[in-house]
Amino acid sequence: MNSKSGTLFIIAAPSGAGKTSLVKAIIEQVDNIEVSISYTTRAPRHDEKNGEAYHFIDENEFKTLIKQNRFLEHASVFDHHYGTSRDWVEKELASGKNIILEIDWQGAQQIKSQFRNSVGIFILPPDYHTLRERLLGRQNDEQETINRRMDAAREEISHYKEFDYIVINDDFEQTLTEIKTIITATNLGSCRQSVFYDDFVSQILSHVD
Repeated sequence: MNSKSGTLFIIAAPSGAGKTSLVKAIIEQVDNIEVSISYTTRAPRHDEKNGEAYHFIDENEFKTLIKQNRFLEHASVFDHHYGTSRDWVEKELASGKNIILEIDWQGAQQIKSQFRNSVGIFILPPDYHTLRERLLGRQNDEQETINRRMDAAREEISHYKEFDYIVINDDFEQTLTEIKTIITATNLGSCRQSVFYDDFVSQILSHVD
């Protein structure tokens, strides 16, 4: 067994900020790091396979896992439940493997209370309009659903100060480089970052259609 435990990285972002694509690229390009595959009660999309994007289970199974304390964190998002496997994460960290948790602010709060040395990275969109266009471009939802997603995005963004590092996904390759730098050497000050982004986030949260 590796004598040095791995590091737990939390990566969160509002829907449409490009989090999933960035995490996929990190896994492909950074050594000794894996992404935790969450459990969910939502149905798989046409291109998703069980055990790859998610572990797909029904609500009764999910509730049983909660009762058995099998989740490090769990949360409800858009009427579906998501949870992170306690056994898998603890085993991988103990072996020296670094782990990425691709979760929301609710899960990040739960993880931070258990893993004080975990590193939180929050991804912001370049601006409000880009975020909305990304959501409109990938969804076939009615206006009510789009508005609901935008409200959820605002809620997610409002928690940015709870994270150690903040990056803006305007240019994909540049953003990827920044996150890789954080992972390999966490040399940016989170307090300075929080203050720097205050005005930027205020513009997004205060926008009215």
